[in-house]
Amino acid sequence: MRNLRNKNQYRMPAEWEKQKSTWLAWPHNKSDWPGLFEKIPNVFLKIIYELSKVQRVNILVKNRKEIITLNAILKKTNADMKNLRIHICKTNRVWLRDTAPIFLKKKNKIIICNWSFNAWAKYNDFEYDNKIFQCVKRNSNFELLTPKMNGKKIVLEGGAFDVNGKNILITTKQCLLSEKQIRNKNFELKDYEYIFNKFMGINKIIWLNKGIAGDDTNGHVDDIARFVSPKIVFLASETNRKDTNYKNLKNNMNILEKFNRDKKLNLKLVKIPMPKAKYIFRKRVPASYLNFYIANKIVLLPTFKDKKDKLVFNIFKRYFKDRKIIPIDCSNLIWGFGAIHCVTQQEPE
Repeated sequence: MRNLRNKNQYRMPAEWEKQKSTWLAWPHNKSDWPGLFEKIPNVFLKIIYELSKVQRVNILVKNRKEIITLNAILKKTNADMKNLRIHICKTNRVWLRDTAPIFLKKKNKIIICNWSFNAWAKYNDFEYDNKIFQCVKRNSNFELLTPKMNGKKIVLEGGAFDVNGKNILITTKQCLLSEKQIRNKNFELKDYEYIFNKFMGINKIIWLNKGIAGDDTNGHVDDIARFVSPKIVFLASETNRKDTNYKNLKNNMNILEKFNRDKKLNLKLVKIPMPKAKYIFRKRVPASYLNFYIANKIVLLPTFKDKKDKLVFNIFKRYFKDRKIIPIDCSNLIWGFGAIHCVTQQEPE
């Protein structure tokens, strides 16, 4: 939680800054949603349809046959076809928040930042996912930055951190520093602080402690804390004292409040209630309203057929006055242990 000097000119734009497009991949890996896969394409169609009305959408598919099939399906949804671009690019999974490159700015120039990917140190099949940057580079022709430490590529996923576009970043110790699901062996807190500073221009880092129950990434921050403006943070909150998340989320709130006070940042912290604990086939899934996606004129909000859906919708309406809030039912999508933010990656203008 130290202040760092900005070592260079790289900056990661915040999600609410003007976007050129959104990147996502068409679902094909049935093992990510065992027993529910047939319900998943419709969720993606809804996401693509809504995004196509406000900006370009780049969709990755595995082969030419899938382009023909998907084009036919999309036409039936009344999506804005002129805003859709379909690319052949094999993927293992669809979680482009973690597998697609992160877009940075160097002055006004766009840079593709290619972090390495090891499937959250959990799965063995990630060969295609680790090469998605090649497809993006091929279709955008931006300069490529490959961050390294001691000559070795750095493993990092987009869901592990969130930025406010003004040099502040938020992440969790559980994801980056625990002995479980190790991304970069022997990395310490100071190593990550150096990396975020050097490659993303970050000079203030807020280290929260733990993520939520059911999260198979071991503590991604995009389920628990998100910037929605340079000075406003949405933070997941659990009121049920018996729930596993109660203590951890309360602890995160305390950490953030102290950091805010100590650094005199004047951040406004907004509590976003958690939905009721959700189980699919008796397994807890990481249902959270914080896994939303901010696009140019809209915010895609995950909902879970929960009593709190409407309450959260109204909170979002209050804080996103210049964007339309669009609820997307993620009751089935979350069986893959990710929601809307996990499947999207923004490309800034």
